[in-house]
Amino acid sequence: MRLFSHRLMALLLLLALPVGIAACGSTQPTGPVTLNVFAAASLEGAFNEAGQAFTQAHPGVNVTFNYGGSNTLVTEIIQGAPADVFASADQTQMTNAIQGGVVAQNAAQVFVHNRLVVITPKGDTKVAQLQDLANPGVKIILAASAVPVGKYALTFLDNASKDPTFSPDYKTKVLANVVSYEQDVKSVFTKIELGEADAGIVYTSDYIADAGAKNALTQITIPSNLNVPATYLLAPVKASANAALANQFVAYILSSAGQAIMVKYGFIGANG
Repeated sequence: MRLFSHRLMALLLLLALPVGIAACGSTQPTGPVTLNVFAAASLEGAFNEAGQAFTQAHPGVNVTFNYGGSNTLVTEIIQGAPADVFASADQTQMTNAIQGGVVAQNAAQVFVHNRLVVITPKGDTKVAQLQDLANPGVKIILAASAVPVGKYALTFLDNASKDPTFSPDYKTKVLANVVSYEQDVKSVFTKIELGEADAGIVYTSDYIADAGAKNALTQITIPSNLNVPATYLLAPVKASANAALANQFVAYILSSAGQAIMVKYGFIGANG
């Protein structure tokens, strides 16, 4: 009887051995997964909130953001920066990403739209209407022309120069007043908020999303016939180490919940 018990014990140990070996070789993740999202600077407030919501729905996922001018972000991704998702403030930079081989053809989707607005420091009397941007002595800050909002601003100036309510040399006079060209829209916004110039051109979402903007700034609306609708596109990055998760993030931003967050921060929905 005792011999049988020893044999039974040996058999049980032998059967258990492969299980132990398999457990030692497990490939289960030992920590959180990081999803790297490279996004246009104007998306910061909205994407931060969307990232928190996405994380809550995906335990173990850590969403990190790299915000900046879309042109700068494309260069970083092409040079090998570890990115999973790219969100551009215009078609040009998304096209550059596709041509650079980091985003698949037809992978990009429009997810929001935006509009331009002129902002001035509260109490600054030099710029009360759009025409005043061309007056001598006015200090203006714009984003660089390679940055989407800077390119859009130049198009607005072209449109205004052709309008009979502005002078034909309006664009030339306005550009003569520019004291600084910034690398992203947040820098323009911050400098005007600090009173470093008399006016700047940013997105309406920047003004709406900033809780203190109404106390520090005045906005001057650019009418639709002169304004330049900004189209934002979103896509997973081809070299993503977390491709399935990247696609899920894109899907979330396009979902009704994601779109509600974008609208809350002053963007126009994808179908708006």
